[in-house]
Amino acid sequence: MQVSDILELVAILSELAVAVVAIFIATRKNRTYGWFIALTFTLFVIFDLVRIFTLDMSADLHALIFLVACLSMVYAVWLIERAP
Repeated sequence: MQVSDILELVAILSELAVAVVAIFIATRKNRTYGWFIALTFTLFVIFDLVRIFTLDMSADLHALIFLVACLSMVYAVWLIERAP
């Protein structure tokens, strides 16, 4: 296994960890932005897995996943900024 493969695996596991913590923030702390952060990082995991394992997905759908993930994070950051 090459170093780049290990780094990609660590990155995916980190993205999953962020999604789990974000769900905790959404459910236990009752913060809406947690759901959007969880959505973002879950989509990042899907985006990375499709890319790494060259799964059969159209380029348009792959790009849409990335766009939705980015927009979700923009909204989450906006909610964080507006929080009292």
